[in-house]
Amino acid sequence: MTRMLRRILLVEDDQDIATLATMALSELGNFEVIHYFSGADALAAVANDKPDLALLDFSMPGMKGDEIMAALKARPDTADMPVLFMTASVMPSHVTRLKELGAIDVLKKPFDPLLLSEQVQSAWERATS
Repeated sequence: MTRMLRRILLVEDDQDIATLATMALSELGNFEVIHYFSGADALAAVANDKPDLALLDFSMPGMKGDEIMAALKARPDTADMPVLFMTASVMPSHVTRLKELGAIDVLKKPFDPLLLSEQVQSAWERATS
């Protein structure tokens, strides 16, 4: 039986996108969303936050999304956590590269707030079944 998705770690440096994603995921999906503006902050708190899934922006100042994912995969406590990306760069080669690095899926920005929870839930179910 698939474990339920409850808590999502969102790493997004754009306040407007973070607010919209958080509202969509919490209001429509009933998920608990823990948001950080930077990968460094997220990685410092992830052990205490204990998220089920990470939803990462790719292009951010400081650590890029793939660097955050690599750091999560390198930690024993988060190595098995599914990672999902949200990015405007959805060229097939970029999507393929992120999946090869361990992402369960890549969602296109701008996203549809009405569909985001379903897209995240669907990716979760594919990754954990």
